[in-house]
Amino acid sequence: MSELVVVGFDDPGQADQVLAKLAKLRQEYLIDLEDAVIAVRDAEGEVRLKQSINLTATGAASGGLSGALWGSLVGLLFLNPLAGMAIGGAIGAGTGALSGSMVDYGINDDFIRSLAQTIPNNSSALFVLIRKVQPEKVMAEFAGLQGRVMRTSLSPEQEARLREALADRQASAGAPPPASAMPPPGG
Repeated sequence: MSELVVVGFDDPGQADQVLAKLAKLRQEYLIDLEDAVIAVRDAEGEVRLKQSINLTATGAASGGLSGALWGSLVGLLFLNPLAGMAIGGAIGAGTGALSGSMVDYGINDDFIRSLAQTIPNNSSALFVLIRKVQPEKVMAEFAGLQGRVMRTSLSPEQEARLREALADRQASAGAPPPASAMPPPGG
């Protein structure tokens, strides 16, 4: 089962940087992402979503391939497989692009928009749906990002480790601990 992790950042471009780093880790087979979406809230409070997977292009490619295959098979019946492949490919690409633009794959866009409305202006959030991960290696890469975990489907222990990793640089840089971690006055 996939795990959802949503991390908010104070900088509108930081979610893009983190997603680029995740793409690098994906090439190293340290993480397998099912879906990733960036939500950026501009100075006026408008939320823009950046999908990591272009569903229209993906649908067109898979539809074109399957359409060409089926078209050539049907074309064999009528002794004209090349025409069947061309017509089938064109029809498959068109229907695949149409269905890809209408399908919501991975993380629900309405959920993303509703949660993105809670982030401050001039900030961003990264929504990732993770299939598999090497947690120790990935968390080491993101130590000290100073992002805040907004929502997650991780276990409480995993979520605590993630929060700890994101706040690691703050503690190591000599910054004061958050108010909740400070001892009471006079104590």
